Amino acid sequence: MLASLGAIAFSGKAIIVKLAYRHGVDAVTLIMYRMLFALPIFTAMAWWASRGKAPLSRKDWLGVVWLGFSGYYLASFLDFAGLAYISASLERLILYLNPTLVMLLGLVLYQRRVTMPQIVGMGISYAGVVLVFGQELTLMGSHAALGAVLVFLSAISYALYLVYSGEMVRRLGSMRLVGLATTVACLCCLLQFVLLRPLSAAAVAPEVLWLSVLNATLCTALPVLMVMMAVERIGASLAAQTGMIGPLSTILMGVLILDEPFTAWVAAGTVLVVAGIFVFTRYAR
Repeated sequence: MLASLGAIAFSGKAIIVKLAYRHGVDAVTLIMYRMLFALPIFTAMAWWASRGKAPLSRKDWLGVVWLGFSGYYLASFLDFAGLAYISASLERLILYLNPTLVMLLGLVLYQRRVTMPQIVGMGISYAGVVLVFGQELTLMGSHAALGAVLVFLSAISYALYLVYSGEMVRRLGSMRLVGLATTVACLCCLLQFVLLRPLSAAAVAPEVLWLSVLNATLCTALPVLMVMMAVERIGASLAAQTGMIGPLSTILMGVLILDEPFTAWVAAGTVLVVAGIFVFTRYAR
């Protein structure tokens, strides 16, 4: 239940971002407000997980800053920017390819072995994304290509975080690392806004503020905690399998809340992506 609710809550982020864009806000301002409201939560998480623990070394702090920058700040900003050009459904399907990107990075960086079933699963899932992307190009034009590239770069950035975070998770613990890294990401987003926008840009519609509060709590902090609690109880593999409900919930919310079209192409692409990732993760274990 925790893993399912976490996947559904996290998938709602794209819906909230798309709703906020209807009020004329840009990605820099929107992600600033999301991280501003999330900052106290993640700071408290880092403090709680650090109680009674040894202080971080200089090397650990450098690792935390790098992981916070790549895994949460850069990945989040690229995702928000891409959502201005593509549907929430395509965004979620692209991000769902993350396990395949982790595998490819492992192959390039560590020469890890890749099996034929994994390659087959990866091929099926990428074919599904291409299917949905083809329809997106027809409906939204060339801007869809830019949006898809930005979201794909977001997925790569988060995959880099996952590849490099393994050793630090074992040393610091997952809650402490997540709390510290996301605090770094929040500060990066605030600094980005100060450097790139005049302070007058912070004057946004009240709806944007409420949507940002919802995004920071229900779709950011709460899913992190629920998934971590789920992993403690059922293990990472089963929690990841349960996460397959994420793309389906995003598509459903996109249809019901955003009036996004649900066509046979979207349905077929979704089935291919979910089936391909299922095959991929099954043999990866």
